[in-house]
Amino acid sequence: MSNHRVTKLREKLQQDGLSAVLVASPINRRYLSGFTGSAGYVLITLNEAYLLTDFRYMTQAPQQAKGFKVVEHGPKVMETVKELLASEGITSLGFEQDHVTYGVYSTYSEQLNPIQLVATSGLVEQLRIFKDAEELQVMQRAADLADKTFSHVLGILKPGLTEREIDLEMEMFMRQHGATASSFDTIVASGERSALPHGVASERVIQGNEFVTFDFGALLDGYCSDLTRTVALGNPDPKLKEIYDIVLEAQLHALAHIKPGMTGREADALARDIIDRYGYGEYFGHSTGHGLGMEVHESPRLSKLSDDVLQPGMVVTVEPGIYLPGLGGVRIEDDIVITETGIQILTSSSKDYTVLS
Repeated sequence: MSNHRVTKLREKLQQDGLSAVLVASPINRRYLSGFTGSAGYVLITLNEAYLLTDFRYMTQAPQQAKGFKVVEHGPKVMETVKELLASEGITSLGFEQDHVTYGVYSTYSEQLNPIQLVATSGLVEQLRIFKDAEELQVMQRAADLADKTFSHVLGILKPGLTEREIDLEMEMFMRQHGATASSFDTIVASGERSALPHGVASERVIQGNEFVTFDFGALLDGYCSDLTRTVALGNPDPKLKEIYDIVLEAQLHALAHIKPGMTGREADALARDIIDRYGYGEYFGHSTGHGLGMEVHESPRLSKLSDDVLQPGMVVTVEPGIYLPGLGGVRIEDDIVITETGIQILTSSSKDYTVLS
């Protein structure tokens, strides 16, 4: 693990006039240190990088957290933090307000007194937006596994199976091929349930002459993929084929024109304007995409309200959809990297209209 992430965080601390920050978020802790254990804190000062954890991880932590001083904290973690801050003469401490409950904040206040607590937001998350080459390699592997999983599921999908049976098969396939878990609760939405944007797998029995939407991803070595495809069984209502073609046109148009320097609002409009033009705007109620990385939803956002500027190194999804209540819906999604000149697409599953007998 390179220490360039800690270096960048220190630069942000100096910009904000902070001498130290305590990182409580497990994902941010792993991002900075490489430590995968379930308990611990990262304390970054302008001079030192500490990983505080308990007895259970005192063998594992030094092996993973290269460049960090690993400290076994006492029964009251904040007393150990206070001692470390005192050793450097630090009198104020930033903390992650988005990851700390009021109860935990009260404990901080009590045990760290008289150290001044300074609320921060997004210090590490803003670093995580930009993926380095090592991260992109892992994300490509996670995307490849999602593609393989979709190919696998097409070979077993048939009427008579329940959505949950398909979900279980997908989960097992991803685990057997290296995933730690799914990126999120897998969506297998068939028939009229395909009109539910977040229709996680249910006990519904998949039938003939309907659409099935799959939205899923693999969590692999700490990073998520996120893939959506919609397929047909038999001969669904012609209206469904109509909206499939529209969603595909909108998604391909967005992929062809997204580029660095564009805002999330502008990227969203690339897909939304096409769906609006066909008269289905009211049936596309979510954003066109979102950031992707160690979490399945990160910054930036590709939405009507987003002024985020797309920059090289960002990974986002592109996933327009149309959902017709009582009939069914379509969503098509790929994961992309913003590059210096345009994009690189990580996912590669076919988007041709697929009909299974």
